[in-house]
Amino acid sequence: MTDDTLTEILPPVRHWPALDLTGTDFDPVLTELMREGPVTRIQLPNGEGWAWLVTRYDDVRMVTNDPRFSREAVMGRQVTRLAPHFIPDRGAVGFLDPPDHTRLRRSVAAAFTAKGVERVREKARGMLDELVDELLQDGPPADLTATVLGPFPIAVICELMGVPAADRHVMHTWTQLILSSSHGKEISEKAKREMSAYFSDLIGRREGSTDEDVTSLLGAAVGRGEVTLDEAVGLAVLLQIGGEAVTNNSGQMFYLLLTRPDLTERLRAEPEIRPRAIDELLRYIPHRNAVGLSRIALEDVEIKGVRIRAGDPVYVSYLAANRDPDVFPDPERIDFSRTCNPHVAFGFGPHYCPGGMLARLESELLVDTLLDRVPRLRLAVTPRQVPFRKGALIRGPEALPVTW
Repeated sequence: MTDDTLTEILPPVRHWPALDLTGTDFDPVLTELMREGPVTRIQLPNGEGWAWLVTRYDDVRMVTNDPRFSREAVMGRQVTRLAPHFIPDRGAVGFLDPPDHTRLRRSVAAAFTAKGVERVREKARGMLDELVDELLQDGPPADLTATVLGPFPIAVICELMGVPAADRHVMHTWTQLILSSSHGKEISEKAKREMSAYFSDLIGRREGSTDEDVTSLLGAAVGRGEVTLDEAVGLAVLLQIGGEAVTNNSGQMFYLLLTRPDLTERLRAEPEIRPRAIDELLRYIPHRNAVGLSRIALEDVEIKGVRIRAGDPVYVSYLAANRDPDVFPDPERIDFSRTCNPHVAFGFGPHYCPGGMLARLESELLVDTLLDRVPRLRLAVTPRQVPFRKGALIRGPEALPVTW
């Protein structure tokens, strides 16, 4: 096949608008793109030009794990994107390729291993019990997001990061301003600068630390000259922000469970299946709008007969990969009996979410505690009346009104 022939069969560029979707509805544009083929072309609301979109499970795993596709090469490029403002810091871990990416991730790896996460399990369970004590004491109705699903992940990520409890509120405020697209670029940038300055001070004071929290590990790595202070601060900001994604994920998870009593009853009757059920919910939940960060092809690569040329931007959709029928039979069905579930809800390859194990732990604690301690928990409004976030990159309910 000649280059000319390949050029002629380029798929059309599909405009993908920013949609404010409610509930756990799957993005209708993404559904159409998946039907159109394994590799399509998209134009998002911001940035310039078009980008390739890869949606099949095997192709998504290949692109995210292949050094021919670079995150670092995105720097300085106005790639088409969802976010209205694009302010990556040079050296930020999300825009590094190995070996620099590997070096930076290694500095905090100990905090996110099974042992590191287990270190905070009992503290996390205690903090969650306190929140549920208050919820029950105040009585129904209540907003589950404001009372439990919001404060709990903030408390846990601050504990893991080594952020004092007194500073949790300001961390939460900064995170919301950084993640929302509705406040404008200046406010988002200001919040990011303030959070960065906070972590710069905290990490700088912990250069000789032997503690196991993230800022202490970063301080020690800076002290040993393994990472720069700027690199450490960039990573801390990313981890802190990422820690709050659990609020939205668990919000969607409980929205699903509270609108599908059959699922909740099964989890109450068969507590032993809960870990497997949580993986299935993580596979099913559409945790973000559109797509995340792009990559740039460093050389010509062929995927499913489509030539991606050097310099072309490429996006992968983990949401689409999690609905690939070749890997997940009957993917639109929530199936707690699914024994083989290699979902990519936390990503894949070098940029796999470092907090994946922590997020799963928090989800397990939330499901166990709320189902067991609040047995009559149910929505206080109709499913349609639950307000979902608007203008946000990450999807989830703004409030989850419940009673019991």
